[in-house]
Amino acid sequence: MMSKTQQALFESIQFETYQFPQPQYLGAKFNLSNWIAKFIPESAKTVIDAFGGSQSVAFLLKQRGLQVFTNDFLAFCHQIGLALIENKKETLNLEEATSLFNPCTDAGMLMQDNFTENFFLKDETQMLDYFRSNVNRLDSTYKRAMAFAVMNRSLTRKIIMGHFAHTQALAYASNPMRVRRNPSIAQPIKDIFFRLLPEYNEAVFDNERENKSFNENVLDLLPKLQTTDVAYFDPPYTDSHSDYQSFYHLTETFTRYWTDKSFVNSTRRYEPQLWSGFDRKTEVEKSFQLLFSHAADIPYWLISYNDRSFPSVERLGEIIKKYKDVTVERKPYLNSRGGKGSVAGSHEILFVCRNKTKLFVGE
Repeated sequence: MMSKTQQALFESIQFETYQFPQPQYLGAKFNLSNWIAKFIPESAKTVIDAFGGSQSVAFLLKQRGLQVFTNDFLAFCHQIGLALIENKKETLNLEEATSLFNPCTDAGMLMQDNFTENFFLKDETQMLDYFRSNVNRLDSTYKRAMAFAVMNRSLTRKIIMGHFAHTQALAYASNPMRVRRNPSIAQPIKDIFFRLLPEYNEAVFDNERENKSFNENVLDLLPKLQTTDVAYFDPPYTDSHSDYQSFYHLTETFTRYWTDKSFVNSTRRYEPQLWSGFDRKTEVEKSFQLLFSHAADIPYWLISYNDRSFPSVERLGEIIKKYKDVTVERKPYLNSRGGKGSVAGSHEILFVCRNKTKLFVGE
């Protein structure tokens, strides 16, 4: 019979043969996830990744055998959570995937109307409208989520720099020098999709826990959840990182297939944007106060941050100390990924927060 230490070790490695598909998401913690996970207490059984994003941290925590609740207010991130965190066994087979590209008479025109000759040529925006209609014909939430996850990743592989806050996609795709450095930008989206699909299917596994993916603003979600052992918070880094809704508006538009939005500027970003609470300097301190108040009963917090963000590391530490004891870990960036907050010389910050130590005065 295994000892408790041996059992814990087994639970921490038995699922690590499953690999998270390489993300291309600004601010993703894929390369930092093992460093972050070092600070998860061994006694933890449940964790919430409240700003799931690419889902790479949630995936690692699932690999470690924890029950994982993941959340993101962007729907395209939530679909990754459904496909790879909540999903236990369902994959998208070749026949089902092929059917998603079939022409259909009930397809809309949203992608054609907004992104033709902007990010893609007409035949590909038409194909995306067909695909989006055909997704609804899949008979499973998790198969639909897998279709969204793989297609949205394909779209970011197709676009130079992997985001949609510029309008150089077609120019770069016709530039031989650019194509030599990144052949995907000149490849059909369909080809990229079928190249990536096996990676996503092979990442599906059951860690014998009831994991869950949510698609809510964290300030609305936390009061409705039962208390977990650990909360991992990776909020937008205000004033130092990318505006996620501007950088990923196209994948969000594709996933939600908006009918109640206007589409503005040269990139055809949707308007009005969703309210976050964490992306404006005028709101972010109030949102942190509310976040920490809602999470006060969670014994252990890990908070990813950046030393060029607003509020400052010192100021955010002061806010946290109202609720928890805190230590600050730092890891330097060696190259630039995702804004001025990740240029060489800046630091990724991890606030490691525990319940306050209670002092007992003897009689």
